[in-house]
Amino acid sequence: MKKKIILTGGGTAGHVMPNVALIPYLRKDGWQIYYVGSRNGIEKSIIADSNVQFYGITSGKLRRYFSWRNFTDFFKVAFGVVMAFTVLVRIKPSLIFSKGGYVSVPVAVAAFLLRIKIITHESDLSFGLATKIVARLAEQVWVAFAETCEIYPHAHYTSLPIRDDLYLGERSRGFALCNFKSDRTTLLIMGGSLGSQRLNKTVDAILDELVKTFQVVHIVGSGNASTFKHSRYCVFSYLGDDFKHVLSIADLVCSRAGAGSIFEYLFLHKPMLLIPLDAGSRGDQIQNAACFEKKGYAISLPEKN
Repeated sequence: MKKKIILTGGGTAGHVMPNVALIPYLRKDGWQIYYVGSRNGIEKSIIADSNVQFYGITSGKLRRYFSWRNFTDFFKVAFGVVMAFTVLVRIKPSLIFSKGGYVSVPVAVAAFLLRIKIITHESDLSFGLATKIVARLAEQVWVAFAETCEIYPHAHYTSLPIRDDLYLGERSRGFALCNFKSDRTTLLIMGGSLGSQRLNKTVDAILDELVKTFQVVHIVGSGNASTFKHSRYCVFSYLGDDFKHVLSIADLVCSRAGAGSIFEYLFLHKPMLLIPLDAGSRGDQIQNAACFEKKGYAISLPEKN
């Protein structure tokens, strides 16, 4: 009888890609893999290419501030628990692996009620609210930053799973995709899978200057665009499998400081200028960027500057 595992996590690519990185290793080890995510989350499209059965459930946003939507989202979470409970009873997994995001909470609650083992992994230096909740139900808590163990002594330091195919980026294909030349310095700018309006606007205002020095690849995020036209400027809303080719030609990276992205840059030895999300965040990207700067991996620039 095959071992069965349910992977969960979503909301942003950072909550999904580490799960994607684990899939080939889990298969090699004999696991039968399923994925539970939000019905309309980004995780559904990302997982589509992994040949893993996907189950969509309802999930509500967990907010640290007062909002009337907290009351309606409470019922969404409760309904999500019921839906996750039904999926878990049907699959009968022996393990749940959670990568965070709001959708992981109802899955973890359902698993706890069914006495199914839970392992949760946090990518950021400090725990997000979803991980804080799931960690109380989990048998083990894994973290990407060694420094996190100083804050949460019960956590296990594992670093972050990175997709093997990132190492297979072909520079020739990257230059062809962007119509760039190989003898110029290439700067990659991106604000995460959902994009960054603040970063995009700031970059748009200085593109005339940037293209004098760099070939600029600008990933603006799903639903965003740029009207700037230049032979040394290439814009994408989102890059799926081609991202590895474009990343391979980047000499420098300017980016937000989501853990998933910065660990990918680190493993590929990309010099980084990190502009962590500030306004409206819990400060996780600021902590990530400060840690990477302290270790000499990156330079951190506050968003207000």
